[in-house]
Amino acid sequence: MDFYVYNTLTRNKEKLIPYREGRIGMYTCGPTVYNYAHIGNLRTYIFEDTLKKALKYNGFKVKHVMNITDVGHLQSDGDEGEDKMALGAKRENKTPWEIARFYEKAFYDDCEKLNIEKPTVSCRATEHIDDMINLIKGLEEKGYTYAANGNVYFEIDKFKDYNKLANLSMEELQAGRRVQIDINKKNPLDFVLWFTNSKFKNQIMQWDSPWGRGFPGWHLECSTLSIKYLGEVIDIHCGGVDHIPVHHTNEIAQSESYLGHKWVNYWMHGEFLVMDGGKMSKSSGDFLTLSKLIDEGFSPLDYRYFCLNSKYRKQLLFSFDSLKDAQNSLKKLKSKTLSILKGSSEHDRFDLDLVNDYRTKFSKEINDDLNIANAITVLWEVIKDNKLTNREKLFIIEDFDKVLSLDLLKEDKSEEDNENIDLIEKLIAERFEARNNKQWAKADEIRNKLNEMNIELLDTKEGTTWKRR
Repeated sequence: MDFYVYNTLTRNKEKLIPYREGRIGMYTCGPTVYNYAHIGNLRTYIFEDTLKKALKYNGFKVKHVMNITDVGHLQSDGDEGEDKMALGAKRENKTPWEIARFYEKAFYDDCEKLNIEKPTVSCRATEHIDDMINLIKGLEEKGYTYAANGNVYFEIDKFKDYNKLANLSMEELQAGRRVQIDINKKNPLDFVLWFTNSKFKNQIMQWDSPWGRGFPGWHLECSTLSIKYLGEVIDIHCGGVDHIPVHHTNEIAQSESYLGHKWVNYWMHGEFLVMDGGKMSKSSGDFLTLSKLIDEGFSPLDYRYFCLNSKYRKQLLFSFDSLKDAQNSLKKLKSKTLSILKGSSEHDRFDLDLVNDYRTKFSKEINDDLNIANAITVLWEVIKDNKLTNREKLFIIEDFDKVLSLDLLKEDKSEEDNENIDLIEKLIAERFEARNNKQWAKADEIRNKLNEMNIELLDTKEGTTWKRR
């Protein structure tokens, strides 16, 4: 069955045709390890993980490469602002190296909790400085660079169709960056490949280079690492939509100038997770992490399920109420699947044709640019289909969960009362009715009973919600 993806470069949904038959080279922009990943960042990694697993479900062999940015990422993608690693080091009174290793581990811990599979190759920028220097040398030899005030710049006017990914005019690109004009740049959109004379006079993370002691520009590492580990043509490059107008645009310019041909065949971008006040950002200092969700009584897979029920290309509005709805839905789903597991027998009928009919329906949805919400609807159809035996259902559920990664048949010991969800909701409804009838003693009795079950009630104008203590 054909696999279709939405290609940001062409603004069309296209059939995926691998550069090498049966194999997919996939590059994803990794974290800048100066702070914890916020849940908006993690939404993008969940999307990329689901994509990789959907490709594997279709029989592709996927080589997934992801960078770890532990140097050179300024607050602004356009070469302005503070150095993020230096900010983290100053904030916590540690060295940038200590900051990088700590938050790299924290990132992978979050990924493990979310059932996000590790990349085939995970590569730190600081361990590939020589490779980056060699790429700059190649660009220099081909006449795409110039030196000014000690820094090495990429000259975008020498690259045709610089704005082809963002699909914006040059004026729109410049206006969207909102950065101070660097008087050393020939064009305000030119970008730094190597800093030797930045405003950070005491920059700790520096290396020797042909242009002087300094550090690489952020955009350089993704081009360098992807070419090193995936070759000169990449099938899929992923990231967040915020990377389109600057970071990925600059990656294309330097990579295709260096290689002399098209570099990436399919660009895929995940949309923002938005709060009431707009997209989530670390720069504000107030952002939600996975740990904070756990502290509020949610499991990491509640959040994964929440994300899977929305199209990756659409903005997703986050609220604790909507996450609560996702939590309750996942609990009911797991309760049903665990009941099927317990009721299954090896002596049940197993009709491969019936099983494959559902596998085809599931594939049709995930192969349609990751229509995971519809794929979950197919899962519910399986659960409710009385014509299937439990053995057939069990096989299908296990099969679908290779992509969904929700641990649908794994009993969570910390959630042993999954089967009591209906009872909890029933008691809350009875308490609501008692309060309406001014039966205060009965209402208090029900609250006390729920307290004994470690259930905390939260009464609001919109109604009553609950969470585990």
